[in-house]
Amino acid sequence: MDNKQAALELGQKPVGQLLWQYALPAIVAMTASSLYNIIDRAFIGQMVGPEAIAGLGITFPFMNLSGAFGAAVGVGASTCISVKLGQKDYKTAGHLLGNTVTLNLIIGSLFMVVCLIFLEPILRFFGASDVTMPYAKEFMTVILLGNMITHMYFGMNAVLRAAGKPRHAMYSVLFTVGMNILLVIAFVWWFRWGIRGAALATVTSQSMALCWQMYLFSNKNELLHLKRGIYKLKANLVRNIIAIGISPFLMNVTSCIIVIFMNNQFVRYGGDMAVGAYSIANSVVMVFFMFVIGITQGMQPIVGYNYGAEKFDRMLRCLYIAIGCATAILLVGWGLSMLFPRQIARIFTTDPTLIELAARGIKLDMLVFFVVGSQATITNFFQCIGKVKISIFLSLSRQLFLLLPMAYVFPYFWDLDGVWYSMPASDFGSFAMTIPILIWYMRKNFRGKN
Repeated sequence: MDNKQAALELGQKPVGQLLWQYALPAIVAMTASSLYNIIDRAFIGQMVGPEAIAGLGITFPFMNLSGAFGAAVGVGASTCISVKLGQKDYKTAGHLLGNTVTLNLIIGSLFMVVCLIFLEPILRFFGASDVTMPYAKEFMTVILLGNMITHMYFGMNAVLRAAGKPRHAMYSVLFTVGMNILLVIAFVWWFRWGIRGAALATVTSQSMALCWQMYLFSNKNELLHLKRGIYKLKANLVRNIIAIGISPFLMNVTSCIIVIFMNNQFVRYGGDMAVGAYSIANSVVMVFFMFVIGITQGMQPIVGYNYGAEKFDRMLRCLYIAIGCATAILLVGWGLSMLFPRQIARIFTTDPTLIELAARGIKLDMLVFFVVGSQATITNFFQCIGKVKISIFLSLSRQLFLLLPMAYVFPYFWDLDGVWYSMPASDFGSFAMTIPILIWYMRKNFRGKN
């Protein structure tokens, strides 16, 4: 099925069927990716040691910061392409594809150079101690050398979904994950390259997947394909990409700031082991949250296309189904985390102290986790329809406006537990803000249009 036929189906097929068609591949891909992260961290924890897990935790904000720039281009471009396909403006959609390639090349290269020059001071700022610095630096050096590849890989995958090829996007991620696991086993266990081997496995597998993505976009029979004349940056297209991409960009930058702050708080109140526990709890949270990301990724082309085509009833139906699915999935994650926290922690480490810290952290972090699904889905909805200011506000509310001050104040009352308490408190607070904003917007803009 070519891009044009796939795009037309976005405005014709039953919405529930479409969401399943687009979200399932994204969910499979994101779940596989999160499971890989667990396997990766478990392998490092078992083979290298608990200090390596803590060092890997220091790299989270760095990875988020890199992802912020990638998301600004990938999400912004894919949303613009979805809307243009809905408007049947295929020429502009093609130029958006070319501009995506160029922006990823420029931004990925600049980010790599700047961060490599200032790598050690940045890691110190992120919370690295003398113990964790060698592991964090070794890992991030390799990751940064492949940063341009990572940006391009994620950007092209987002465009594949927007172009009506969710299965191909899924295959790309599944290949990356499978190859990553094989290479981690070879590099970390067989060759004993330690944490550097894990980073090298990530970059190598993404490089191989990117070659396949570029091959797909080289097919001249497709509506969207790579060709001459589309790579020159156009100011209006770049503005549109960045205007929509600024929301996920700020969300990732905020995540970076939060993880830096949280790492420092955990070091201050609990030491390096507490940072390791936070790293484990974060990994568990991301396993289930990846399902939600998969749903929102599947929702994006459907909402964007139908908004562009002014089929608002289909757009809203997609939103409501996505909210229900996201909430149900996180309820399952919440239940498992409440019942089996120690068993989950043992996947990552055999150290008894770290197991106890991580088990308590998992329960506290996931305390009201089930409300996050609706908040994330609604935030993504506003992004899909180009309502940037609302999307930015909701993106920042959970972490910057609520979590940051809570994580600073709560430890004065509850010490280390206070850092953990701040996470469920901010989750519930942002949920309480998001629902009224959605109701207000629906009544103002879509009453009588369904």
